[in-house]
Amino acid sequence: MAGTPKYKRVLLKISGEALMGGLDYGLDTGTVDRIAQDIKNVQALGVEVCVVVGGGNIFRGLAGAAQGMERATADYMGMLATVINSLAMQSALERLDVDTRVLSAIPMATVAEPYIRRRAVRHMEKGRVVIFAAGTGNPFFTTDTAAALRASEMGCDVLLKGTKVDGVYDADPVKEPKAQRFERLSYRDVLTQDLGVMDHAAISLARENKIPILVFSIYDSGAFAEVLCGGGRFTEVRGRA
Repeated sequence: MAGTPKYKRVLLKISGEALMGGLDYGLDTGTVDRIAQDIKNVQALGVEVCVVVGGGNIFRGLAGAAQGMERATADYMGMLATVINSLAMQSALERLDVDTRVLSAIPMATVAEPYIRRRAVRHMEKGRVVIFAAGTGNPFFTTDTAAALRASEMGCDVLLKGTKVDGVYDADPVKEPKAQRFERLSYRDVLTQDLGVMDHAAISLARENKIPILVFSIYDSGAFAEVLCGGGRFTEVRGRA
């Protein structure tokens, strides 16, 4: 196992694109199962885990708006995509015998519980993984902002963002082989340099509530637990770099 975790309660933000694996669209079952196993391994360390999943693998609100849709309608469609992903992640976790609850910011009682902060906290205290679906429930906000909001509401010690790369770079390392990787950044650095770690609203929320952000590669099996224990490769964003 990775070691002793440095945090007791954590929120993991996973982009919808991370669930595609090698596909061009939708969900790759193998990738979802592997991420679910990583979450189980972290929970086995005694860490309380909650999750926010994006929906960009199915529908992205900004893309819909760019094609002429009303922005609010497009964003609501994107929120529904996050519910699909959340249910898929719940199914994968429960196949591993991990007790999981999906709480949706948009009421849909047939498939998910409504988001109630006290209920979510109680689920986590009982050792359940809580997946927050439908973003904030409001258009014009990203799932990154939802992640920072839920991490603040849940009293999380840290927010982890699982991405395609092993940290924050000053350019896309896939397109720019000489891109510089950062080990540590301040919230101010991210905002002033417009590094694109998360949107500005999310960074501002994390800064206001003093929640550090760890950016790592969700594609590396076991990285979630390793990063929580202070190992592996990641970029840390906090008050002072």
